[in-house]
This record gives sequence, C-alpha cells and structure tokens, in this order.
Amino acid sequence: MHLNKLALAMGLAVFALPLTTMAQDVAETADPAQQTEEAAEAPADEESPNLTWNLAVTSDYVFRGVTQTDFEPALQGGLDYAFGDSGFYVGAWASNVDFVDPDGPDLELDTYVGYSTDISDDWNLDFSVVRYTYVGERDAYGSLDYNEFFAKTTWNEMLTFTVAYANDYSNLDFSSLYLNLAGTWEMGNEFSLNAGVGHSRFSDDNGSYTDWNLGVSRQFGPVNAAINYYDTNGFGDRVSDAVVLTLALGS
Repeated sequence: MHLNKLALAMGLAVFALPLTTMAQDVAETADPAQQTEEAAEAPADEESPNLTWNLAVTSDYVFRGVTQTDFEPALQGGLDYAFGDSGFYVGAWASNVDFVDPDGPDLELDTYVGYSTDISDDWNLDFSVVRYTYVGERDAYGSLDYNEFFAKTTWNEMLTFTVAYANDYSNLDFSSLYLNLAGTWEMGNEFSLNAGVGHSRFSDDNGSYTDWNLGVSRQFGPVNAAINYYDTNGFGDRVSDAVVLTLALGS
C-alpha cells in the first residue's frame, strides 16, 4: 500500500480534534434560544448562486482507482455556472497530472455541460457530457483527449448511481463503460462517512477492473478535510492502493 507520510501526518493533525472543542460546538448549537434567533435572521428564500467555484489540494489525484500524479500531490480547481432554475449548467475543472512518461501531459482540463432535475423530493437525475483535454504533452506522446457521457441518479442526496460511456477512451480507438455506486452518510459533529465502488469495462478485449474507496470527511468552517483509501483489482504500477488526504473549499 502506498502510504503518503505527508498525507498521514496532515490527516492525523486535522482529525485529532480535542473532545472539549467538540463538546463546546455541541453546546453552542444546542441552545434553543440561539437556534430560534438564527432562524429568524436567516432569509426565507435564499437562492443558490449561479456561479460557484471549488479549490482543493490533495496528496494524490486518484481517478477510478488509478493515480494520475504518480502518487504525488495535486492542486485542483473549478468553476460552475447554472442557468437559473432551468437545470442546465456548464463548468470547467483542472488539475496537474503526471503519467511518468517525460513526454506526457502536465495538466488535465475538463469542460462539461449538463442538465440536472429533481423528479421527486428524494430523487435527482443528472445528464452531462465531459471533454477531457490534456495539455503539455509532446508530439511523440500523442493526444489523450476524449469525450465521456454521464447519466446519474441520486437518492436523498446520499446515494448516487453513475453510468459513464466514452466512445473513444483516451483517444485509443476503443470504448469504455463505467458503473459506480457511491454514498455519503452523516455521522454527527460534521463528520461524514464516504464509500464507493466502480467497475470499468473496455471494448475489443481490452479488459476490465473494479475500483473502490472508503473514507471519512469533516467540515472545518469553509474547509472540508477528507481522508480516503483507494484501491482496485487491476494491475500495473499506477494502481492506487493509497491513503489520500484532500483539503477543499468552495462556494
């Protein structure tokens, strides 16, 4: 298992909160008078902003169980724009990458457009297409750019099932189908348990593999800290088998 020492040390420091601090947080939020006052001050109909952003630093960029940065840290960020209540949205997200080959790309840029709609109080549907663009590769390396089509259904903002299809995966002249089931469960004191399992299958006898992850996250004011373990039953030097720490914030 790849155990990033920096990730472990930072993770222990982030999550080892004094119990007295937790008790103080609980006591402050348990005051009925304070809750009533805060409720009265809160706007009745607070609309979600059209433009949102996200920024993260992670000890390893893992995509479907495979490291994209050769087990090294990554700086990541994105912007999303929602077109009012129409359900349509566009966005872009970027991260540094390292595929070991010196001729390989240095940056991944994902641009996407999608449509999200609630079909009931508990269920949401989301359809999108993502364009993966890689920047910085040399001519000898070739292009990895490709498109992927997504369909997601989410239950109660807790469980999400995803189907993703790429007709020309990584510009390699074969297709891929990805299935994933992921969940997030609140555990109290702003802690959440995160888990997921996915399966990738490639056409033309290019194989398949299963990936999974398990972790915990906690909100510290505007910052979300997460520690996750990623692994697969695949093969190769880039299979994760790693504990990853991620610090993220956004609007």
